[in-house]
Amino acid sequence: MKIARFSHDDTIAFGIVDEEEDELVVLKADPMFAGYDPTGERVPLAEAKLLAPVIPRSKIVAVGKNYREHAAEMGGEAPEEPLLFMKPNTSVIGPGDAIVLPPQSERVEHEGEVAVVIGRIAKNVSEADTAGVIFGYTIANDVTARDLQRRDGQWTRAKGFDTFCPLGPVIDTDLDVERGTIETSVNGERRQDGRLADMVHGVAAIVSYASSVFTLLPGDVILTGTPAGVGPLVDGDTVEITVSGLGTLSNPVRSAG
Repeated sequence: MKIARFSHDDTIAFGIVDEEEDELVVLKADPMFAGYDPTGERVPLAEAKLLAPVIPRSKIVAVGKNYREHAAEMGGEAPEEPLLFMKPNTSVIGPGDAIVLPPQSERVEHEGEVAVVIGRIAKNVSEADTAGVIFGYTIANDVTARDLQRRDGQWTRAKGFDTFCPLGPVIDTDLDVERGTIETSVNGERRQDGRLADMVHGVAAIVSYASSVFTLLPGDVILTGTPAGVGPLVDGDTVEITVSGLGTLSNPVRSAG
């Protein structure tokens, strides 16, 4: 099942995507908390503006260097345990919203990723039980000011600017991560092409490990890492990230001011 958060007629709502009819089955409330109770209304997808499918109530947890080839292109090896960092929820934007290049950086790069959306309170969850706390999956772009990341020696500023976490276009509650692929292109030129099964630490391991550090809350988002091929973004670019079964997250790139 695919869930969208969208705006239509000046109202923000949630809906189930009916792919055969190209429509949204409007729900009475956020299904993460209220279930799948329809209003009886349907909205054509062409008339709706898709928004970030979730705004994390608490936090965005991310995993660094979780594909071996990406770790190598960053000049290191994949860590034995998931390398965790965080992004603020103010960095979230939705499909079609602009990634804004901050004046503090001269090198901003894309990082296409699959994101896990947490659906239940989770603390010290075993790998075997992680499916019960996952609401679904979406696409993320872990936008990074690479020069600031290297200069600062830690990653908060480089990955935390407003607009540096595009999410969307929908949440898929049934994505088969083990068989999925991910591809990132800029202006139609492919830059990243990976298999989700090539993660060093899989989804279950990441969710379990993160929950052993801090309590995960409904609506929290976990970014699972990016494959090799990260590259620069400049004013006027359009970056598209496609995950098989999930669709495409597309965002333009603009300079600040």
